[in-house]
Amino acid sequence: MSYKSIVVHLDASERAHPRLEFALRLAKRFGAHLTGAYAVFTPEPRSFYVMAGSAEYFEKHDAIRSARHGSLERLFHAELARAGVPGQWVDVEGHANTEVSRLGRCADLIVAGQDDPNDPESYIGDHFPETLVMSAGRPALLIPYTGVFPAIGERVMIAWNGSREATRAVHDALPILKAAKQTTVVSINGMKSEPLGSRIPGADIAAVIARHGVKVDIADIDGVDDVPVGEILMSRSSDLGADLVVMGAYGHARWQELVLGGATRTMFKSMTVPVVMSH
Repeated sequence: MSYKSIVVHLDASERAHPRLEFALRLAKRFGAHLTGAYAVFTPEPRSFYVMAGSAEYFEKHDAIRSARHGSLERLFHAELARAGVPGQWVDVEGHANTEVSRLGRCADLIVAGQDDPNDPESYIGDHFPETLVMSAGRPALLIPYTGVFPAIGERVMIAWNGSREATRAVHDALPILKAAKQTTVVSINGMKSEPLGSRIPGADIAAVIARHGVKVDIADIDGVDDVPVGEILMSRSSDLGADLVVMGAYGHARWQELVLGGATRTMFKSMTVPVVMSH
């Protein structure tokens, strides 16, 4: 298994160029075809009439966005040629939450960005990264909106809870895991909400991926019911010096995590390193 078709979501935000560079490195590494899917938030035309002057504002804004679109498309083709990576540019029509997911279903991996609260252009649609993970049916590699990530997948942390989603994420990430210098399976044990012995041990999934040639360690964390799981995972990834986290998304009902929080929601909001997520 390898990644031979990669889709990268691009937009008019400041992080679009770094995201493209990141995806290009992955495509070159795996000998993959790279599709640049350009999709931005477009308000309904009738919203122009809600406030006086809004139509003029959007007209000026669209001119700026159009210029950024043209520059990014030219850069995309130039970088493909420079890197010797095959690919194509796609202008996504329609609602991004639906259409980018549809495009991603014909890929081995989707690269997208974390929402940036400081950059309005990073808003593509309500819960865009979450929707992508939930509806595409393919693994998504999400890039934080802060930080520089020259390397990826050299030191990987797997957040393991024995769930279907975590299992899917581990197997979806195998091409990266097999090339990693070190992979650590982190399990949080002793949760009060779980019957004793109900969770598949981290050692079991570690044995599976070790047969693929993955260099893997196991780290169990006990007795942490009073600390949010998402915070524990981020802290442990920092302790390990991980440059990538692999985890399943929304092991509980999505509405429950969106309303009440949860490890997935915490990671979407506060990730500090790239994260591979699968559902």
